[in-house]
Parts: sequence; structure tokens; C-alpha cells
Amino acid sequence: MDAVQGMATETALVLRGRRNECRTLDGLLEAVRAGESRALVLRGEPGIGKTALLEYVRERASGCRMARAAGVQSELELAFAGLHQLCAPLLDRLDRLPAPQQEALGTAIGLTAGNPADRFLVGLAVLGLLSQAAEEKPLVCLVDDAQWLDRASAQGLAFVARRLAAESVGMVFAAREQSEELAGLPELKVEGLAASDARELLLSVVPGPLDERVCDQIVAETAGNPLALLELPRGSTVAELAGGFGLPGMLPLSGRIEESFRRRVEGLPDETRRLLLLAAAEPVGDPALLWRASARLGIGAAARAPAAPADLLEVGTRVRFRHPLVRSAVYQGASPEDRRSVHCALAEATDPEVDPDRLAWHRAHASPGPDEDVAQELERSAGRARARGGLAAAAAFLEHATALTPDGTRRCRRALAAATAAHEAGALDAALGLLAIAEAGPLDELERARLGLLRAQIAFALSHGSDAPPLLLRAARQLEPLDPELARETYLEAFSAALFVGRLAKGGGIREVAEAARAAPPPSNGPRAADLLLDGLALLITEGYPAGAPIVKRALIAFRSEPISAVEGLRSLRLACRMSADLWDYESWHVLSTRVVQLAREAGALSVLPLALSSRSGVHLYAGELAAAASLLEELETVSEATGSEPPLYAGLAVAALRGREPEVSALIEASMKDTLRRGGGGGLSLIHWASAVLCNGLGRYEDAMAEAEQASEAPDELLFANWGLVEYIEASTRSGKAGRASDALQRLAAMARASGTDWALGLEARSRAVLSEGEAAESLYCEAIERLDRTRVRVELARAHLVYGEWLRRERRRLDARVQLRTAHELLTAMGIEAFAERAARELLATGEHARKRTVETTGQLTAQEAQIARLARDGLSNPEIGGRLFISPRTVEYHLHKVFGKLAISSRRQLDLALPGEAGEAHLV
Repeated sequence: MDAVQGMATETALVLRGRRNECRTLDGLLEAVRAGESRALVLRGEPGIGKTALLEYVRERASGCRMARAAGVQSELELAFAGLHQLCAPLLDRLDRLPAPQQEALGTAIGLTAGNPADRFLVGLAVLGLLSQAAEEKPLVCLVDDAQWLDRASAQGLAFVARRLAAESVGMVFAAREQSEELAGLPELKVEGLAASDARELLLSVVPGPLDERVCDQIVAETAGNPLALLELPRGSTVAELAGGFGLPGMLPLSGRIEESFRRRVEGLPDETRRLLLLAAAEPVGDPALLWRASARLGIGAAARAPAAPADLLEVGTRVRFRHPLVRSAVYQGASPEDRRSVHCALAEATDPEVDPDRLAWHRAHASPGPDEDVAQELERSAGRARARGGLAAAAAFLEHATALTPDGTRRCRRALAAATAAHEAGALDAALGLLAIAEAGPLDELERARLGLLRAQIAFALSHGSDAPPLLLRAARQLEPLDPELARETYLEAFSAALFVGRLAKGGGIREVAEAARAAPPPSNGPRAADLLLDGLALLITEGYPAGAPIVKRALIAFRSEPISAVEGLRSLRLACRMSADLWDYESWHVLSTRVVQLAREAGALSVLPLALSSRSGVHLYAGELAAAASLLEELETVSEATGSEPPLYAGLAVAALRGREPEVSALIEASMKDTLRRGGGGGLSLIHWASAVLCNGLGRYEDAMAEAEQASEAPDELLFANWGLVEYIEASTRSGKAGRASDALQRLAAMARASGTDWALGLEARSRAVLSEGEAAESLYCEAIERLDRTRVRVELARAHLVYGEWLRRERRRLDARVQLRTAHELLTAMGIEAFAERAARELLATGEHARKRTVETTGQLTAQEAQIARLARDGLSNPEIGGRLFISPRTVEYHLHKVFGKLAISSRRQLDLALPGEAGEAHLV
């Protein structure tokens, strides 16, 4: 807390000169009472008056319900501690939330045991809980000392603040500095008081007259900081102040304020100082616990009396220091022996059944040296923290356990476990520091190999760069004789990294990974789907597509039929989705992408969900369902915004390229190229060049298309877009009058198509072979391509087959036959919104003497993007809570937007949405 709290007169003094800030806060309260939601971060240095402004909100929030939380520095590692404070008074509404959200929030705050909850799923549950509470009366949430919230709470509360819309909820945070979690929220910087207000405040607390120059000096040095103006004079005599003696030196402001508090503490009786130290070491603010621990130290109730005049500590329904710097001054000013003594008393007074983790925490801080019993308690606390989804807390417990472990071997193993937890929590620098401790000690071979794996995983997480594949490859090789199953899993990770890095690899490239994986020991209990995928992919790279494709196909069948846990699914299913597209197996791509999106949503794995949505959007894209693909991309943006991560640009590029919107594609290509080179993701280069080739083929710029497709296909080991680029290259080279250069591309495509055996692959081969053929052979191949592609759901490729067949018929001077094919192509392409290819069909149709009918894709242009997205999901039968869960907004906000949708579309019920959303009837429902 940053300002005087408790005494009404002091609060009034602190609010002197805060007219603008109060006006802003009054506006926030007015909006919340009117049914809107608002979030605001009050940011300023210690003592500037942020807490006083929070108190102002509390006093002015008549007719509103209040919920409060405050960060505590010593609880930084205790996951969801701050969020628990805020939600505790509202938990009677927990059972009204959807079951996954109930479970996530209940597990996070320790009400139930369960699998670790994703922090963003917890955030969605908190959003629902606040929305439920606000239905009764407007809700105002005040969060003080946000810089000291544990990371899980900070992320969860910031997530909620960003998703607020129409819930009648206000959230006001007070923080010292900008943080990654609160970045982007509306902010009000709280500055020092104006000179006139600062002088008035200073003179109100100085006993006797004050030399004007001294007064000006104090005002200048404190920069109008209210707490400094109130506190600094208290440690100086009248004579010192009058003459300017004893003024603060060169300490930073917070240090000067803390020193002022320290001087006041030093003047208290010994027993009172011990009581203050006990309160400083106990972050929960539980008065019963404080008195139990006091009794163990022999501190009587009378010790509290001298602290009252000093205005340092308030003991009521909870224990509260006037300012966090008081707590810091008390704790930092105590000797190590005194600190250990109070932590020992707190440990003895803590109920081991109710709060075993804080018991372990106090015991750890009470230990004068290594203590295996305490280290084991911390290890158990880490397990409980992990079960609640508190990976940062688990890492903190394990790090302390490492420091207290007397045995060198155990210490290294615990350091390795702590590094693993820190990596999972996203604390990569901390994980690297713990790895250094683990490396320095005696580890067995398996532990060394696990350490190497973790270092490789951290490297990939840090940069997704070219250093990760060789590290993962080395880790997999080390694991082979020690843990063959883990080695095989690591080879799959190495494949994913190598495919991402692609042609930019510097060691540990795709082929090297494949060769090593082929030599890996076979699975001990028969091949699972993931084993088949690894073996097939390794064979496909080393021996060629025809050799590996059959095994990969078996893997895809196994993935479609075998039950797969969320953990395994999210690790290997994404790679299986990619290989489905590689094999032109649309049905497997459809089934597996549906499954991985569902698994990611159910597990709340929002770090995985963007990539899953990107893959799923490709399924809709090739089916010609561009509105559905765009809707998933909007959701992808929503998830990325909610998590603060960078959204992948590639999916949007593919949609824009097929639509044929050149300015949009050019901008995306430029951004994607920078992003790809920055991350070192050479695999993205194939996609960028493929998308450029598609755009240029649609626009009829065949020379450019040929050049782009050639670059897309020059690294065949990257698969997918390198292979898809062959199709664009063959068409572009033929239309450029350079058909002779396409023979090698056709041979590569034909070998893959026959190994795949799907109608999609064989249809593309027939279409590509047809554009290189003449006479009856060409016509037969065009008909075969249309027949095969018509049996698939890949409507984009079918429409393009009609287009090139019609173009060939026109060149053969069969105008009537050409019109049939070109008319079909134009209608299909226009209906799908594939504008450049549709225009190409229109030009060809005009050359036959027929004008294409003017037709554009109808849209719900009167709706905003979010309204259209909500309308589509409602049309598809999702309830308001389900839509809210999908889009990370509250059900009340969904209802608010649907009300506007109904008004704009002039309808009165969800049943009418099917007809009211033109151009989308019959479109496949979104996953």
C-alpha cells in the first residue's frame, strides 16, 4: 500500500491536489453503475498516493459490491494467492460456472484436487464469477500493490480486465511500475503533488515554523511524494528542520522513506519491535495466527500499545501495515537470528492440516542451514502447488528445497526438478540458473540426459531458433540407452523443431534428425500412434515419400482410432495434423485438427490453441469455407491477445492469398518474412513463397508465380508447402510458355500422389499432368481431375480444375464446352470468395463471348467482426456460456452483443440466424 490508510483526516490530506485523478475515478464508477465495465491501472512510485485513491473509490462506490486483493512481496511465489483474496467472498457462486471452469478455479485456489489448471482457463472462470456477482449489483474490484501479485494471479486478473465489456464490473489496480501482465490496460499515472499542495501538506505535519528554503528543498527532493512529505520530517528535530540539518542524503526515495520508518521502529520497546517483526514475516494478515505465534515467543498483548502512536501497524479483522515499506523496514532491519526466530514461531503456530505449504515455507526460513526434513516438506508442497496449476510456486518450493538439501547428489536432483518446473512456468532465466546448479554436481547418466533435454527445450522456447534442433537431437541420442521411450518422444520434438527451422538449420537439420530417429531403438511394447508417426516420418525423409508414406498413413489411422490423453495429444497430435496435410489426407486433417482444438480447449492449453486453430482454419480454407476460416483466425487473435502472445501470421496469409487481395497479402508477406527471419523459422519461408505463388497465379502474373513457387519448393525436406508449391509451379510454368521446365516438378508430385493414394492428391496430379498434355490425353486427365476432386471436400481445388479445363477448351476453340466449365468455375469461386481466381474465370468467360454474371459474396457487413463471430457461433447451436468460453468473454457480454445482432438483422431469436446470415447457409459448422 502506498499512502496513509485508516485515519479519515490523513486520507483527506493525501487527496489534496488530486482533483483530476478523482474525476477519472468518478467517471469509472459512473460507467460501472450504468452497466458498462471499466479497468484502470493507477501507476506511480511508492508513497505517491495510489492506495489513498483506492480508498477514495471504496468510499465513493455507493450501491456497489466491493472485492479487494493486495499483492504481498513474500507471497510472490505462491500461485493464485492474490486471486484467491479477490474471489473468496464470491465463491458461493462457483457452482453456477460451467464444469471445466469450476474445476479449474477450484483446483487453482486449493478447494479441490485435480490436474494442473491452465492459468487462462482459471482467468475465464474468474471472469464468469465476477460477471455472476455483478448481476445482483455493480461490482468494483480493487487490487493494491499489483507489482507484488504472484504471477499466476497477475496474469489471471489482467486476463479478466482485458475481457470485460458489459458486466457492470470495474477493476482498479495500483502498481509501482509497468508490468508485462498489465501492459495495454488503460493507465493513469499518479504524479507528485503540485508545489503549492506539497508545501501545504508538509507544513501541516511539521511542528513549528519551517525555514522557507528548507521547505522548498524538502518539496523539491521528495518531488511532491505525499508519503515522503508526511514521513521524512517525523525523524528530524525541529532544530534540524529549521536549519536544514539531517535532511535525507542520496538514498533513492523509497530508501529514504524506509529509513524514516526504520528510525521510528528503532525507538520502540524490544517486545514491540519483535511483534512488528512477527507481523512482517506473516504475509496472510491473520490476527489469530499472529497472537498464537506471539504467545510462543512470550510477547504479551501490551506490546501492541507502543506501536499505535507510531502509526505503523493496525490490528483489526486483519493485520495491516501502514505501508509495505514499513514491513520491509522492519524485516530488513532485523538480524538473521531474529528473523529465523519469528519464522520458527509462525511455523509452530500454523495448522499443518489447513495450511501445510505456508508451514513448510516458514520452516524453510527458520532453518539456520541445510535440513533434509524441511527440504522434503518443501518437495511435498511443490507437488501440491503443481496439482493446483501453480508451476511458479512449485519451482519456488523446489528451489528452496535445493538450497536446504545437505546431500550433494540430492541437491542436484532437486535443482533439476526445480529447473523443470521453472521451465514449465515460463521462468526460463530462473530455469537456466537452476540447471547450472544441477550441472555442477553428481548426476547419473539419465539425469544428465534429462538435463540436456531440458536445456534444449528451453533453447527452443527462448528463440525457436536454429540452435534448438541440434540440442534436442543430442538429448535424444543420450536418452536412447537410458530411457528409450523418452528418447523417441524427444526425437519427435526434434522433428518439430527441425521442420520449424527448415532451411535455416545450422546442424540438427531435418535429414540429420531423420537418420538418427531411424537408428533409435524400437518401442518396447509395440508401436503406438506416435511411434508409427516417428518411424514413418524418418523413413519418408531418408528414403523418400513412397517409402515413408504408408507408415505415416498407418499412424494417422491409429491417431484417429486410439484414445489419446490431453498431454500426449497436445504433444504429438499437432505433428500428426501437419502430416495429414502433407499426405493430402483431408479426412484425417479434418478429424485430427478437430480433436487437437477440442483437447486444447478442454485442457485450457491456450499456449497450444493458436497453432491448433491455425491448422483447423486450413481445413475450412480448402473446403472453400473462408468465412469459417476467418472466424477461427479471429478467435486465434482473441486467444493471442488474452495470453499476450504473438499470433502466428501464416494462417491469415493463406486466407488472404486465396482471396486474391494483393495489398493485404503484400503487407502480410512483409510482416511474415520479418517474423520468420527473426524467429529463425525457415519452414515459414516455404509458406510465404507458396502464398505468393497462389496470389500471382490467381492474378494471372505467371512469371512471378513461377519464381515464387520455385522458391517454395526448393527445400523438399520441409514438406507441406514445399510440396504444395509444385502444383503452383506446374500451372505457372505452363501458362508462362515454359512447360518444359515442369517435368521434374511433375515427377516429384506424381510420386507423392501415388504414395498418398487420396483423391485429393491424385486429382491434383491429374490436373497438373493435364496442363502439360495435349489432345485427348489432356481432356481425359482434366475429366479425371474433376471426377476425383468432386469426391472430396476440397472445393477450392475442384473449382480451379474447372477453371484450367475451361481455359484449355477455349484455347482448343471449343467455346460452348469452355463456357460450361468456366461458368461452373466462376460460380464456385465467387461463392467461396476466392476473388482473383474468380476474376480470372470471368476474363476467360468473356473471351468466349459470354459475360460472367455479377455476383459477390454476401456478407453481414452491418455487423462488427465480433458480432458476426458471435452470431455464427449462436447459429451453430452454442449457448452463451459456450460462446463466452470460446471467445474469452463473459456470458453477459455475449448476451449484450446478441441483443445488438438481433436489432441489426431485424430478427428476434436464434432460430432466425440461419436465414439472417446470408451466404453462409450450409457452411460446415465451426469446431
